[in-house]
Amino acid sequence: MMYDAVSFVAFSPDHLDAATRLSRQAGWPHRREDWQMALALSKGRVAVAADARVIGTALMTPYGSEAGTINMVIVDEAERGQGLGRQLMREVLTLAGDRRLQLVATADGLPLYEKLGFARTTEIVQHQGQLTQAVTRSDAVRAATADDITAITAIDAAAFGAERSDLVAHLASVGEFAVLERQAQAAGFAALRRFGRGLVIGPVVAFDLDDAKALVGHFLAGRENEFIRVDTGIETGLAPWLMSLGLAHVGGGIVMHRPAANDSTPQPPTSFALASQAFG
Repeated sequence: MMYDAVSFVAFSPDHLDAATRLSRQAGWPHRREDWQMALALSKGRVAVAADARVIGTALMTPYGSEAGTINMVIVDEAERGQGLGRQLMREVLTLAGDRRLQLVATADGLPLYEKLGFARTTEIVQHQGQLTQAVTRSDAVRAATADDITAITAIDAAAFGAERSDLVAHLASVGEFAVLERQAQAAGFAALRRFGRGLVIGPVVAFDLDDAKALVGHFLAGRENEFIRVDTGIETGLAPWLMSLGLAHVGGGIVMHRPAANDSTPQPPTSFALASQAFG
């Protein structure tokens, strides 16, 4: 298909069914509800063929004026190899403006993103399945309340490097949070929500491996019959524990950053933080 037969338009709720079809075609687990959440927090573009078919998507999730993430970049398998992915990226990079950006790439997508100014920083490993070992909850972790949202937002901002209050509020509305307390103050958190085939735990922010296990374990406890997904940075060391519980390593991705326009270096998160790609 030639470029002049394709138009690029704003991603709207009218495109959700077509986007869900594309993600299923790509083997992604996203439900229509998962796309709906992503769009509620993001701006995006879709590629539309001359016959009105949606043949590509891309979203940019802004976190204030300083940062953002690129998500849900998909091109119909019949239209690949013609530069649509590059053009979709250019469209959402225009939406992003001068923001510092993060994305998770596949090995195939890595060369394109490097040409667009993104640099590899770390890797994400994805674990999912049903538990084969029971997990006990830590006394240091409790269910979050509405009074904890301010502290959760601050902890997340310290880990991610930008305030994501809209994301935190949305996650609280569709799922639940747990907090780890130290001296009667929140010192870490985890989120749980419905996603894809079952549940996803994340984002999670902790400051050492034991605290991360306690936070994730809070949501794993008693869920032996649920399908659960957890993404984690390869450097966190959490993967062996997840595998020992029965959550198989099923893939992952390459975390990439593009610096803000007035900065010369990427700025990955600075604290011990599990994967914060909110949309899986």
